[in-house]
Amino acid sequence: MWDAGDHLWRQGDRSGGSGSAARGQGHGRGTPPPAAASGATTCEVVHLGLITWLFGRRLNLPPAVTRVDVHRDLPVPMPDGVALLADLYVPRRMPEAPTVLIRTPYGRRGLFALLSARVLAERGFQVVLQSVRGTGGSGGALDPFAQERADGLATIDWVRRQPWFHGKLLLFGMSYLGYTQWAVAAEAGERVTAMHVTMSTARIRDLFYPGETFALETALTWTALMSRMTGDPVRDGLAQLVPDRRLAPALRHLPLGEADVVATGRKVAHFRQWLEHDEPGDPYWKAERDHDGRLAEVTAPVAMVAGWHDIFLPSQLEDFQALAAAGRKPYLTIGPWGHGSLESAGAAVREAITWFTAHVKGERPAMPGGPVRLYVQQADEWRDYATWPPPGARPTTWHLHADGRLAVEPPQSSEPTRYRYDPADPTPSLGGPALALGPTRRDNRSLEARPDVVTFTGAPLTAPIDVIGPVRAVLHLRTGGEHGDVFVRLCDVEPSGRSMNVCDGIRRIVPDRFPPGPDGVRRVTVELWPTAYRFAAGHRIRVLVSGGAHPRYARNPGTGEPLGTATRLVATTHEVFHDPDHPSALILPVMGPAG
Repeated sequence: MWDAGDHLWRQGDRSGGSGSAARGQGHGRGTPPPAAASGATTCEVVHLGLITWLFGRRLNLPPAVTRVDVHRDLPVPMPDGVALLADLYVPRRMPEAPTVLIRTPYGRRGLFALLSARVLAERGFQVVLQSVRGTGGSGGALDPFAQERADGLATIDWVRRQPWFHGKLLLFGMSYLGYTQWAVAAEAGERVTAMHVTMSTARIRDLFYPGETFALETALTWTALMSRMTGDPVRDGLAQLVPDRRLAPALRHLPLGEADVVATGRKVAHFRQWLEHDEPGDPYWKAERDHDGRLAEVTAPVAMVAGWHDIFLPSQLEDFQALAAAGRKPYLTIGPWGHGSLESAGAAVREAITWFTAHVKGERPAMPGGPVRLYVQQADEWRDYATWPPPGARPTTWHLHADGRLAVEPPQSSEPTRYRYDPADPTPSLGGPALALGPTRRDNRSLEARPDVVTFTGAPLTAPIDVIGPVRAVLHLRTGGEHGDVFVRLCDVEPSGRSMNVCDGIRRIVPDRFPPGPDGVRRVTVELWPTAYRFAAGHRIRVLVSGGAHPRYARNPGTGEPLGTATRLVATTHEVFHDPDHPSALILPVMGPAG
């Protein structure tokens, strides 16, 4: 029998054995012969090498307990006749090992395979690592996000028909690999035993249109990355780590509908479609790409790992809330991580092993804390809560004042603060959640010194303040035209003067959204990224306001022209009001003393 307990696991083949299987000529007990592999073209024995040992140590994983046989390039037939290729990782001498399904567009031989399939297989799970349609040798053409429901369900049915499947199917993966889980979760029903989703969401439009702006850097960076995937593990690994030099000029290019050619050398259909389908509720997204409407139907237990500086965080928290509202009892960990960090990968694998093992055995998972476990930044501590948002936080209003102050007392009569946004010289993005690896927190002083940025700063705190939960700003604005963006950032100003970004958000203004009052002033609510952050005594809270953050978000041309074809740029003056009739403010969820 398969068992995830340390005692039985450690009875597996730790030495490698001296039989034919150790020499790559045969198969250990519990390993399917080639006939059972349904079309595998090669079989190899994967040894516990130095690389996987180092990864395990670096990520603080439980020790590997077995060697692994890998059956390469199994053809998985789809209903339309296309075959998708998969690798089957089999832990040696572990009969009836449960099966983990991972579906990826990033290849099956590189870093992603090492951090997922091989690591899990070495710890007693049978793993099917499949390349999604049009990637990694799989047939068909890639249409991102549109094909994963149908292909994923067909793959689940194929796995369940195999003689090496023992009745327990688990879903695992980060980012796109997490999205492939949401695509099938509702319809798969009880065919799935448990899921573990890291830094992903069921509502993919939110990734590309946060605040109804276009997440240019995310969309074009991913498009360029996929154009560089060759199937060679070394080249593909470098493509994921080293930005293409063509990307920077592509991010500056207008019209945006041609940026794909600058970045990749060719037209990319899905990038152009993302630009064209920019309206909320567009069937393009709702038909096959967004799956949040069926989260209440998901029956598999779900655990999630998120990051305070991850591009998916707001949407992932909405997924968690939807599951909780449906009585599904999800588990959530939020760490101080950006997208794709090694630390988040380590947390995901560690938790998945515990989560999967318990649900395979029908036991209650012995997860650390929870059901919501989050890291409070700058306090350097983990806290456990019953739900998200955490109960007990007091919404505390910090008002913007004419003299650049940020204070809890209401504003007095004053003239608005003005700044001019010029899309020909767009306000740059500095730090913040991003798809590419790199520092997410930066010193913002150079950004704050620009004439197209205004700031409002509080007095030094006399006691620490813990801000835990959703953050939002309510701004009263008058814009020089009917079209514009407003970007708001919360910063922590240290006694040295260094201003470090904590979280931020953006909102696009169009004529039928946030209509102006008789005085031309609009009341605009900007949802910032949620956070858990301690502002230390002696530090100051700062709010930064600007007309954009390029290239993280596409510049607003100020003309209302279609997103993909706009080339004419019009500078506009923005006025931020802060008077008794227009009390612009930042609302912080405060735990503990209000300062």
